[in-house]
Amino acid sequence: MPAEPTVIVVGSLNADLLLDVERLPGPGETVTALRAGRAWGGKGANQAAAAARLGARTRFVGAVGRDEVGEEALVALERVGVDTSAVARVGEPTGSAHVLRDAAGENLIVVVPGANALVDPGHVESSLAAIPDGEVVVVSNLEIPDDAVLAAARACAERGWPFVLNPAPARSLTPELLALVTVLTPNAEEATGLGPSSPAALLAAGVDAVVVTRGADGVDVHAGEAGAGPARIAAFEVDVVDTIGAGDAFTAALAVGLAWGHPLAEAARLAVAAAAVAVTGPGARGAELSLAAARSLLESRPR
Repeated sequence: MPAEPTVIVVGSLNADLLLDVERLPGPGETVTALRAGRAWGGKGANQAAAAARLGARTRFVGAVGRDEVGEEALVALERVGVDTSAVARVGEPTGSAHVLRDAAGENLIVVVPGANALVDPGHVESSLAAIPDGEVVVVSNLEIPDDAVLAAARACAERGWPFVLNPAPARSLTPELLALVTVLTPNAEEATGLGPSSPAALLAAGVDAVVVTRGADGVDVHAGEAGAGPARIAAFEVDVVDTIGAGDAFTAALAVGLAWGHPLAEAARLAVAAAAVAVTGPGARGAELSLAAARSLLESRPR
């Protein structure tokens, strides 16, 4: 087991504008916000923050604009221990998401990719090439261009590193990329929008393992022979405040577990516990996520 697991996240970073409204507007309608706030987001940055808080040595590879908000977002990552030295500054503004939330909990979200759309495969290649040999797990998602994700996957294949892909937002994946994925972590809806229409088909396409998250129903771990039945890991019962951070915490914790050298099933159990901790606080990063908190939940459940 490595003394300190290393997780590298190649992904997106956003500044989120949160607007609470009594009800969502219809076409052509103007409503007044009850309150406004800002939070840091982007699946890649969320996953990097979670991995660092879970005790991994973590580096984030992505892009921000040459603007104040991008620098502030990087400071927020650095405060939780993420190395941001591989983040490029590009000509587009830092990515953003505009979230309208009504009193019933429904929402409308508009994402402006901005700098995330300019994450360059050459930059990804050079950033990963600079990492010393060792026990490393690389994580990526689909909020950056496909060629950047593929560059990360190819680098992992060359170095012998596990490559964990969180396929969100879901879109069809190329056969080359699928064949390079060590663990795919879709939710139940995303699992049907990736080209191959089932976990068994994804395994047949070359993915080593597919771990499907199902919210309160836990996760299904599909590995081994295509067509084999999944292993179900139950979710933990906790007081839920906000589920928005669960998926990113899950993927990050799975990568941390693999970086520790744990078998997939053990890493998935750690990830389920981390996701449970993540939903006990507001927003994507508002919970008191830590390795100690996740392990405490694990110890409360017999194997």
